[in-house]
Amino acid sequence: MLNRRGYSSFVMCRECGTVDTCPNCDISLTLHMDTKSMNCHYCGFSKGIPHSCPNCSSRSIRYYGTGTQKAYDELVEAFPQARILRMDVDTTRKKGSHEQILKEFGGGEANILLGTQMIAKGLDFPNVTLVGVLNADTALNLPDFRSSERTFQLLTQVSGRAGRAEKAGQVIIQSYNPNHYAIAFAKNQDYEGFYAYEMRVRRQLAYPPYYFTVGITLSHKIEEAVIKKSYEVLNILRSGLSDKVQILGPTPKPIARTHNLYHYQLMIKYRFEDHLPDVLNQILDWTQQKDNKDLRLSIDHEPQSFM
Repeated sequence: MLNRRGYSSFVMCRECGTVDTCPNCDISLTLHMDTKSMNCHYCGFSKGIPHSCPNCSSRSIRYYGTGTQKAYDELVEAFPQARILRMDVDTTRKKGSHEQILKEFGGGEANILLGTQMIAKGLDFPNVTLVGVLNADTALNLPDFRSSERTFQLLTQVSGRAGRAEKAGQVIIQSYNPNHYAIAFAKNQDYEGFYAYEMRVRRQLAYPPYYFTVGITLSHKIEEAVIKKSYEVLNILRSGLSDKVQILGPTPKPIARTHNLYHYQLMIKYRFEDHLPDVLNQILDWTQQKDNKDLRLSIDHEPQSFM
């Protein structure tokens, strides 16, 4: 399993360091060899693979990072006699393709199944005795307090695909941070140990389940405008909520621009706050003002992601 689509994560010039990015989003374009294109996985923008740097015209273009397409090519080279199936969003777009891949692998028509997290759970193949996870700690670097939980969950789920019948199973995890508690507990299938450790972290940092959270995201095509509006929302929150409430932000979202819109966010953390519903309704009323017509605002109770 490799939880990253495409061939390479980004393309960079070795001379000046320029990375090929999406014109609509603050994100690098992903190289897809099957379509010979550079694609944005957020807005869908696509263009041809560059042969020279758009900044300095150098032809020292290199591909960095590994996706399922590149891993597939490496597997084909390493195991030329094996039949290998790849299962990700790009190979399952057609109707019935998802079921067909699973049918072929389950029927013994292939030796190796490579895929993203969609192969991690809900599959039962008695003859699978080895599961490998590449770059297992990728999600740990995301700025989200649930990243450790999601990594532990994904690793324990995919590990459960091996040795489901009478045959013994083995799991190999590749990681740059093997001593991280999420990976260490997943390695030992220690659910209680992970729970106890994670709860201590959550309590110390005032995150769920010890505190409730509300995420507020503002989006605008002009960055200066969304910054100004974010601080107006902050003032509404500060004037209406008690001192027991923690307000984080406003800050740019980790991916600050998508679809040509800039995104800023605030997070509210609280245990008890009677005034919160009225204050949030006040913010919704505020969005109806004439000078906010180009502003997008969303309120998410207990957001599952801060990306």
